[in-house]
Amino acid sequence: MIDHMGISPTDMERARQFYDAALKPLGITNVMEVTPEQTGGYHGIGYGVAPKPFFWLSTDNRRPLPDGPRGAGVHIAFQAGSRAEVDAFYAAAIEQGARDNGPPGIRPHYHPAYYAAFVIDPDGVNVEAVCQKPE
Repeated sequence: MIDHMGISPTDMERARQFYDAALKPLGITNVMEVTPEQTGGYHGIGYGVAPKPFFWLSTDNRRPLPDGPRGAGVHIAFQAGSRAEVDAFYAAAIEQGARDNGPPGIRPHYHPAYYAAFVIDPDGVNVEAVCQKPE
């Protein structure tokens, strides 16, 4: 089981705005923020369900990243509690400038109740919201 994961966006504030809006319909919020002074060098924003963050945005300057796109090949799927939450995630993400990568709908090739939506975030990360409950 994965405890938490993180990505390093090219623009922290743009990423904050995007994930604040896109994850809100799923009940996932910014539950922790750490400063460079606290961490010894990086700024981190932890999203999750209070009090536990499980998805982090980080400027982790201890390990410089190459310039250019950072999200190529990364796929993150967030669990939704209902199909309506998947729809709201998709609408909020698109409103924040995400690119469509698969509108809300059933993906029967996974299983009959797999309802998901996919977007590409500002850094090229393939972000999914999925509800696997029967309607």
